[in-house]
Amino acid sequence: MAEKAVHRRSRLKSNVSVAIVLMLAAAMFSISAKLNSGNQHRHPEDLVSLLRVETERNQALEERTLELQEQADRLTEEEGTSRPTSAPQVSLSSQIGSGALAVSGPGMRVTLSDAPPGQIIEPPITVDDLVVHQQDLQAVISALWAGGAEAMTLQGQRVTPLTAFKCVGNVLLLHGRVFSPPYVVEVIGDPETLNAALDESESIAIYKQYVAAVGLGWQAEKVNEISLPAASNISSLHYAGVPEGTDIWQ
Repeated sequence: MAEKAVHRRSRLKSNVSVAIVLMLAAAMFSISAKLNSGNQHRHPEDLVSLLRVETERNQALEERTLELQEQADRLTEEEGTSRPTSAPQVSLSSQIGSGALAVSGPGMRVTLSDAPPGQIIEPPITVDDLVVHQQDLQAVISALWAGGAEAMTLQGQRVTPLTAFKCVGNVLLLHGRVFSPPYVVEVIGDPETLNAALDESESIAIYKQYVAAVGLGWQAEKVNEISLPAASNISSLHYAGVPEGTDIWQ
């Protein structure tokens, strides 16, 4: 009898240990799920300490880019290779798309700004809801491209396929420079189509809810004539080629 009792107690102790381990695992999964929930809503990237690091990194990258460009230009001159030619229409389109050419024409101007200071904040509203965030700018830019924008600037800086920007708190890092709101996006294209694309964006619809709730700034206006400068932070494009006389089909 004593041996059976000891055996039962041993099995009970083993079962209790397994149950405790399972409970701890379930608790850890639950905590992890809570920490990772809610990422679909407007949220800031408020790591203010990144501002200094990102600025220094951008400056270092710009210096390195200039060094590499000088080397490439020197090697190109030494090599003396000819560049391929293209049809005028293709060349013009490429220059506009790359930002190498200043352009003008009808389009739209969209302005986003933080809510006025001094507001009384009551839950569920937080301070983070009172500022323009990176995803808000991305929503506007994506909608305008989808609406057929031919050329674009953000804060007067030409937006090109190589453009990347980041918001830290309520400041914008763009092309190695720091900007504060209001944020202005200007585009050239058909104003009616561009405006329709803004109205169809679900992300912009969410932003407009905050416009009504906390006073975030929003202004979208059609403009008869907009002048956009050429990009100042890009180098001329070069094309690779094979040595003369090489048969690439061998």
